[in-house]
Amino acid sequence: MFHRVLVANRGEIAVRIIRACQELGVETVLAHSEADRDSLAARMAERTVCIGPGPSDKSYLNIPTVVSAALTTGCDALHPGYGFLSENSYLAEVCEHCDLTFVGPPARVIDTFKNKVVAREVMAKAGIPVVPGSSEAMVNLEAARAAAAAVGFPVILKAASGGGGRGMRAARSDEELVRLYPIATAEAQATFGDGDVYVERLVPMARHVELQIAADIEGNTIHLGERDCSLQRRHQKLLEESPSPALSPELREAMSNAAVRGAEYAGYRNVGTVEFLVDPSGAFYFIEMNTRIQVEHPVTEMVMGLDLVKLQLQLAAGEPLPFRQQDIWTQGHAIEARVLAEDPAHGFAPTFGAVREYLPPGGPGVRVDSHLFAGYEPPPFYDSLLAKIIVWGRDRTEAISRMERALSETRISGPKTTVPFLLAVLRDEEFRNGRIHTQYGLPANGIQDPEAGEAAI
Repeated sequence: MFHRVLVANRGEIAVRIIRACQELGVETVLAHSEADRDSLAARMAERTVCIGPGPSDKSYLNIPTVVSAALTTGCDALHPGYGFLSENSYLAEVCEHCDLTFVGPPARVIDTFKNKVVAREVMAKAGIPVVPGSSEAMVNLEAARAAAAAVGFPVILKAASGGGGRGMRAARSDEELVRLYPIATAEAQATFGDGDVYVERLVPMARHVELQIAADIEGNTIHLGERDCSLQRRHQKLLEESPSPALSPELREAMSNAAVRGAEYAGYRNVGTVEFLVDPSGAFYFIEMNTRIQVEHPVTEMVMGLDLVKLQLQLAAGEPLPFRQQDIWTQGHAIEARVLAEDPAHGFAPTFGAVREYLPPGGPGVRVDSHLFAGYEPPPFYDSLLAKIIVWGRDRTEAISRMERALSETRISGPKTTVPFLLAVLRDEEFRNGRIHTQYGLPANGIQDPEAGEAAI
């Protein structure tokens, strides 16, 4: 196992990584921006090092500074968390050249999956069904129109280097495609530094189901069950659960086998997530693979009784998988709700300000992953995630009831949050009956979300 790990991230995931390291007896060094100098993670880590000012491009995304922070503090590994540099193959390559272990898959594997067009091709070669779409990035609008005509409307434009639901535009006609193409390419360029987009058929009324996989240095690969992430807004996941209420045992087995087969074909190592769409007929299609820990990983931990971050570290250290596929099974039902600093009553506008009061929920089967404390003021430079509330129940009904109770207990005064919106979702009959999908109309305080009807894939 490692002696000292650089935590190259912030917020709740930095806290999560530090806790896992502490349980493994591993020292931690937090690489933080000036804006996060007084964060909870900075208070918890054994050492801290400032890597630049608040804006992420001057701190958390600065590879030379991040790597230098690890080397000058005597770290032998670097954990990138999620977001920021977590799926940056160049960082993984630099770490390798500097004898610094990158906690994640090798650079070549990240390269395979960071371009979604290449990833589709690789998975198709592995025999995994992919959503009908273009086999290459679009060179111009006319190429996109031709690809859309061949695939058939409605279609969705996706950033080739995209992730996290960003850089996507749904088009239901050629006229709409002509209007949205320059917007999609500009957004892709601005967000990912790569304006390439490709075309996929839009799968209506689809479920978004992802499979957690893990592979050791010898290539032994297993799956750790699925998560249903169908409840989204503007392509951003809001609430996740495991197991999926939409999968039959046969479909679950087929998707699990496909995820493992695809990971093995690509030579995957460490922890990752294979994401699928499932249409109403039960057909499933690969859409992307995330080569990092997911925001929603706690729901898998709750039903599996595992610590995925500790598993990441163990696999990165060269340890074999500590269990076999037949040793793994799920128990009960888990749900995660993301509490964001956004105002659902005003179009989910971002909100700011110091947290005057913070009272997280508790009681049986409730877990909270957060970096909040009373008096903390979330910096304006980063995403709006304040906390993740995760619950476990013996079945889905108990988990929903427990989540409703947990959200009702939650007290965060200062910035407006999405807690009222999440409660409205939990009380919606379509959600309670498990009939959600990526085009589900999301209720917000009794008002339909203006983005309802736009596929969030």
